[in-house]
Amino acid sequence: MPVFRYPQPKPSEITPQRLFERRREFLRRSAGSLTLAAVPGLWPLGAQAWTGRLGDAESTPFATDGDLTPKDAITSYNNFFEFGTSKDDPAEHAHRLKTDPWTVTIDGEVEKAGTFDLEDVLAPHAFEERIYRLRCVEAWSMVIPWVGFELGALLKRHEPTSRAKYVVFETLHDPEQMPGQRRDILDWPYREALRIDEAMHPLTILAVGLYGDVLPNQNGAPLRLVVPWKYGYKSIKSIVRIHLQEERPTTTWEAERPNEYGFYAVVNPEVRHPRWHQATERRIGESGRRRTEKFNGYGDYVADLYDGIDLSEHL
Repeated sequence: MPVFRYPQPKPSEITPQRLFERRREFLRRSAGSLTLAAVPGLWPLGAQAWTGRLGDAESTPFATDGDLTPKDAITSYNNFFEFGTSKDDPAEHAHRLKTDPWTVTIDGEVEKAGTFDLEDVLAPHAFEERIYRLRCVEAWSMVIPWVGFELGALLKRHEPTSRAKYVVFETLHDPEQMPGQRRDILDWPYREALRIDEAMHPLTILAVGLYGDVLPNQNGAPLRLVVPWKYGYKSIKSIVRIHLQEERPTTTWEAERPNEYGFYAVVNPEVRHPRWHQATERRIGESGRRRTEKFNGYGDYVADLYDGIDLSEHL
């Protein structure tokens, strides 16, 4: 089995050094002095013991084209239907979400099943900063510096059985905290899934922060999935359950509109969405449009996962 290497970006894709160094200096300063209690949608300082590790996340060779999307844009322009269907609804309503305490159930085809406090889920894992492109199926995109760890490392700890072929994720279902769930927009709770090989791929992470800070509620606190070569709806937010199973599940958007939102959801500019032209995208914070890359630019590392699968037919 070949050894996976981190993607080595082309020189034109690397975030300018002056911007990177300025941001890293900001993170070093803010790690010791930032007061989160006054920031809407963030946890109070000290509410989670692990938050102090965010500013010390290990740097990795991940970079991407152009500058990072500004944090205020990342936290104010979201799809998170649990809080409403407008892009600004999550930022407006996500303060209702109580993320401390938080538990995650890991069950199904694993040897070590159970319901675990978030601190216990995170404790064994060193955090990394991963700068990834995010491409929405609606044809807009961002560049986000996530903080998190590889999903595969968590799954290995719980020892999947030989029958574990798919990993299913579930978002919290609580209409009091998530007012968007009071409407029958989708079949709640929100569910997403990956094949086991996709879930174990080193590019797939669970994120707990961005820009060196605690993940804001509107971006999926306290724990969200990030799969950078797939459309954004696959990166499920506010996860409360991770279930491994043998049968291929039907995911939420796939069930709702299968001709628009497939199970694989691989970024593919060659397939026209019924409502959006996928060959180009609008990078938030930029003027004009840019060409969309197949697999969102990560094809050298993930294309072999889909050998023999027609991704124009199997969306």
